[in-house]
Amino acid sequence: TQWSIKLLNSWSFSMGSAYQFHSWRVFVVVCALPCVCAVVALTFMPESPRFYLEVGKHDEAWMILKQIHDTNMRARGQPEKVFTVNRIKIPKQLDELVEMETESGNPVSKFFFRIKTEIHGIYLNLMKCFNYPMRENMTRLAIVWFTLSFGYYGLSVWFPDVIKHLQADDYASKVKIHNNERIEDFTFNFTLENQIHKNGLFINDRFIHMKLRSVTFIDSTFHNCYFDDVTSVGSFFRNCTFIEAFFFNTDIDESKLVDGTEVVNSTFTHNKTGCQMTFDDDYSAYWVYFINFLGTLAVLPGNIVSALLMDKIGRLSMLGGSMVLSGISCFFLWFGTSESMMIFMLCLYNGLSISAWNSLDVVTTESFPTVRRGTGFGFCNALCKLAAVLGNLIFGSLVGITKAIPILMASSVLVGGGLVALRLPDTRANVLM
Repeated sequence: TQWSIKLLNSWSFSMGSAYQFHSWRVFVVVCALPCVCAVVALTFMPESPRFYLEVGKHDEAWMILKQIHDTNMRARGQPEKVFTVNRIKIPKQLDELVEMETESGNPVSKFFFRIKTEIHGIYLNLMKCFNYPMRENMTRLAIVWFTLSFGYYGLSVWFPDVIKHLQADDYASKVKIHNNERIEDFTFNFTLENQIHKNGLFINDRFIHMKLRSVTFIDSTFHNCYFDDVTSVGSFFRNCTFIEAFFFNTDIDESKLVDGTEVVNSTFTHNKTGCQMTFDDDYSAYWVYFINFLGTLAVLPGNIVSALLMDKIGRLSMLGGSMVLSGISCFFLWFGTSESMMIFMLCLYNGLSISAWNSLDVVTTESFPTVRRGTGFGFCNALCKLAAVLGNLIFGSLVGITKAIPILMASSVLVGGGLVALRLPDTRANVLM
């Protein structure tokens, strides 16, 4: 772990004196790389045959269908089969509708009519998703999407914050308190960490090449003290007095001198600017990424299991079973009194819930005919994002207040959503229309 931290710290460079490219920025850049690769890969993917038919490019649509057929036949060991088309139902092209509506063919009118037609078409498609015989299945799908997203994203925010809260409580329990100390003509050239100094008197002391980590001085006086190359993280001077002090190359400024701290006949020169924090200074900064890495790594077994067993045990059994097991696993959070236990529960929860996500994607895709598949899937995804926002807000507001409400809420919605998922029709044998 220490090697990993030092490796992260080595990934940095500075631009001038005030800006440093620290590892968290490298983390963000690395996270953006898959998106960039996906955009590049999209340029090599063929268009949808239905889109080609809608815009009148029938030959291109036929070629794409032939490529799909040939690829599937080769995978089945029957490359000699010839692609044939008996009948293609061609949808009415939008440009024809525009021309029929606007006799003059004015570009502006065509543009606005195109937008109006698209919006109206989406609305009609969405309404058809809630018409008989799809209404009942659509309602169940919406409930499953909402409950799974609410529980998953709510707990994904709650887990790291609870772990951080446990770390903070453990760290605060080890704080060292010094009262009424008098230190005179002493050189501090080492790190002070997790300490509280009350009613202290520092005379002719030197603070040189040192760091203050979570150190608070309260009602203390610094007389004729010298501060040189001092970096502070989470440290404050509360209601303190500085008399004839000299600050050189430090990050001590108004944000650290709080609650009535007075500075008398003191000098500040060459103050540090920019972010001075490193992972060595604040271990929790690294820990946030490490916890997310472990949680993400835990979904790998779930992805493998769902890919191998989905057709064998069925979509609904995997979807409902995974959601119910995820909800049951939440109850074990009652016993999560340490960060190691909470991290284990996070990995277990992510590993169980990923199978539900994979199954739900397949079930949703197979539940709609082609003409309504994009609209239905898009509506469910929009509902998913709404549930994610609500989950983040509600679960995030309960961090450090109570464990009972988040645990009961997540368990109930996941188990309830899993039971609803078991009532969905089995789409394993469905032929996509």
